[in-house]
Amino acid sequence: IVGSLLQNVVQMISVMFVGHLGELDLSSASIATSFAGVTGFSLLAGMSSSLDTLCGQAFGAKQYHLLGIYKQRAILVLTPLSVVVAVIWAYTGQILLFFGQDPEIAMGAGSYIRWMIPALFVYGPLQCHVRFLQTQNIVHPVMLSSGVTALNHILVCWLLVYKLGLGNKGAALANTISYLTNLLILALYIRLSPSCKRTWTGLSMEAFRDILSFLRLAVPSALMVCLEWWSFELLVLFSGFLPNPKLEASVLSISLNTLSLVFRIPSGLGAAISTRVSNELGAGRPEAARLATHVIMALGLVSSVSVGLAIILVRNLWGYAYSNEKEVVEYIARMMPILAMTFLFDDLQCVLSGIVRGCGFQKIGAYVNLSAYYLVGIPAALYFAFVYHLGGMGAVVRINLRACRADSVAPVHHPANQLGQRSFEGKGQGFQFFPACRLGNMRHTRQDAQFSGEISQGDVHGDKEPMRNWLLKWCFTGMCNSSQKHLEIGDPLW
Repeated sequence: IVGSLLQNVVQMISVMFVGHLGELDLSSASIATSFAGVTGFSLLAGMSSSLDTLCGQAFGAKQYHLLGIYKQRAILVLTPLSVVVAVIWAYTGQILLFFGQDPEIAMGAGSYIRWMIPALFVYGPLQCHVRFLQTQNIVHPVMLSSGVTALNHILVCWLLVYKLGLGNKGAALANTISYLTNLLILALYIRLSPSCKRTWTGLSMEAFRDILSFLRLAVPSALMVCLEWWSFELLVLFSGFLPNPKLEASVLSISLNTLSLVFRIPSGLGAAISTRVSNELGAGRPEAARLATHVIMALGLVSSVSVGLAIILVRNLWGYAYSNEKEVVEYIARMMPILAMTFLFDDLQCVLSGIVRGCGFQKIGAYVNLSAYYLVGIPAALYFAFVYHLGGMGAVVRINLRACRADSVAPVHHPANQLGQRSFEGKGQGFQFFPACRLGNMRHTRQDAQFSGEISQGDVHGDKEPMRNWLLKWCFTGMCNSSQKHLEIGDPLW
């Protein structure tokens, strides 16, 4: 949780420094940060989250060398994607003008985001390194490196923004420096630490194989993350069309930055349960994975109530961290109770998302987020903000509606509900990734004499049932034939 919080504060600190330069600088940086999140950072974070499934299950299956290969493969995929995003960022000002944003805000946002382009090529590898370590339950180095980076970022922002007089451009450039610092620390740790000797065996040509198979999991992973991330950032972009766009964009960005900060707490819980579930499933222990989900849901409930109360208590002071403008501070104070209510629902939703990633059911998560955010959330935001003239407060009310929808749908479709329903009998069981096979392949084996025979790829012996149908029955309805004696699966899981 601490590591997740510290990783998130980099861009938040930059916006805080820019906020004290003036309202226009704050609104421009806010719009630019939102645009960067929608078009770039969300894609990189989403695609790298596929490592939660791949590395976590490989580690549980004791196929340690695969973790390094998966990490390299992810970086190879994210690098050309960063080039495409960089081209889009170079024309951000013109894009925002085309969609009717305020000219001053659009040009300021375009200038800010151009100085953030180098951060793209650092952020993707950084996320891959973080997930590579987290799936091995190596979290203290991530926390320490993120802490050092956050402290260093404050100094770098002060130096570039005020001392060297670069203004908001300096704050944007500081993001790159801090991300690079974090990446170098983690890369050195992985290279030199004995704890990573089994999982990092050096560069391998295996990373260039099965790119398309990797994308079959990475794309749904990206969709699952992006659909959620985009809905938040779109609110900030829409705020530019409200009356008094400088105030609305600034306040809504601060509100969502605040929500994003406290969101790191359930995000940390989600990362923890994703690692635990993927490790347990990789080791063939579904009951242990199910128990872990019950524990993490209880922790999520406690954290949501505690943080919600804290948000309400600091509501009259929080705005001063971003701005000295009294109008902005008072508006933030009115927003905070709504944000506290929002966090109660978002906490549970984030924990559920972690379980989905651990199971490898990102496609289901994407469907849930699509319905919750875009069939309920975005239309509600536009209705309350523009029809009822609630402005930014209407948009935040929409987040509550979206979170309720996601929390009500996710448990119904959640694979964790049936993690322990299917249990195997026998003296031993294992979960293996085949190094020579496509990504996502898995194999359940038995070390019992009664398990023997061969099964055609993608079928369950006897029933010739497609692998995917069998898996859905196992996870959702428990309708598999419990007397089945042998399972050997070679078809792509997800």
